[in-house]
Amino acid sequence: SPPQDSSDDIEDVSLFDADDDVSRRSKKSKIRHPVASFFHLFFRVSAIVVYLLCELLTSSFIACMVTIILLLSCDFWAVKNVTGRLMVGLRWWNQVDDDGRSHWVFEARKVSAQGGKTSSEAESRIFWLGLITCPMIWVIFAFSALFSFKVKWLAVVVMGVVLQGANLYGYIRCKVGSRKNLTSMATSYLGKQFLRQVRPPGHPWGS
Repeated sequence: SPPQDSSDDIEDVSLFDADDDVSRRSKKSKIRHPVASFFHLFFRVSAIVVYLLCELLTSSFIACMVTIILLLSCDFWAVKNVTGRLMVGLRWWNQVDDDGRSHWVFEARKVSAQGGKTSSEAESRIFWLGLITCPMIWVIFAFSALFSFKVKWLAVVVMGVVLQGANLYGYIRCKVGSRKNLTSMATSYLGKQFLRQVRPPGHPWGS
């Protein structure tokens, strides 16, 4: 195939062709991958719980730090490579070509022939709720550690922000498209909000 000029590669491929028939027969409200749904939340929630309770459970900062980083690393790998594909049919990664250029590559499960969704609505809600909420909690931890002068914990909370924020960023781009599309959506939204504020009520061009 001819070389691609864009630094963003978006691919629409089928990740689980063999499971398409089963997926179409399943109800959208059911959790079809309970193990994946469990581990999607287990590692990231466990890291937060250990961070909050570690000083009560042990006086060893090294043990707490290693445990949290291991949980965050397991969460990053599981969400990036497993739960995203099973729960919402999305996958992303970043690769560097021979010229040293970085490429974002996205994969999405193809829509079924009947045009229906192949992912469970319950699993989708669990996936996005955990994906968005936990990085926000680590951001709060980062500001708390900074303002309370807990310098030794900054490396841990920054690791949490980076690892979970990377998955959030990757899946958002995988969901809505390239950075250009994301920027145009934000620009369009801000433009509409600005026009709504400055136009007088009942103005003909505002309707």
